[in-house]
Amino acid sequence: MTMRCVSMCMMAALAVVAVQRPSAAEPAPVRIAVFDFELNDRSAGGGIIGLDAIDTENLKLSTQEARRMLSESGRYSIVDATNAAGELNGAGGLQQCNGCEGPLAGKLGADQSMAGIFTRVNRTEYTLQIVVRDAQTGEMVSNVFTGMRMGANYAWPRGVKWLMTNRILSTQRAD
Repeated sequence: MTMRCVSMCMMAALAVVAVQRPSAAEPAPVRIAVFDFELNDRSAGGGIIGLDAIDTENLKLSTQEARRMLSESGRYSIVDATNAAGELNGAGGLQQCNGCEGPLAGKLGADQSMAGIFTRVNRTEYTLQIVVRDAQTGEMVSNVFTGMRMGANYAWPRGVKWLMTNRILSTQRAD
């Protein structure tokens, strides 16, 4: 009799599980093209001292940090933006193309674009702006900004990490 009771309980439990509706599937990750971050040197030496190897390396690390954090969030899938570099440069880069990164991302099959601009105020003060655009409309989805003081270009990836953590990835995804 106890075996029969156990058997009936198991069948009842299986029936309850079978009747439960499956949970809603997770939305597909947003495909985003992250363009290489750029430097806008507005410092007194900006017209005299060009972009150096350390600046170039820290811009690269900053772009990589943004891509890594987006990818690891599970909310985004990174689209390779390398093929659009020539067209972007021909338009004067991110700073001169008036939001062209949105439509360029669309051509690459992305849903959104991300562009980052570091502005050097002087050798120890910088600002960072990250703009996310809808690839179909070119409209801004996000426009975040932070200032960095008493640092140097090696702090740029930390600035990216702060904005990604506290502004871009902290917002709830609207689906």
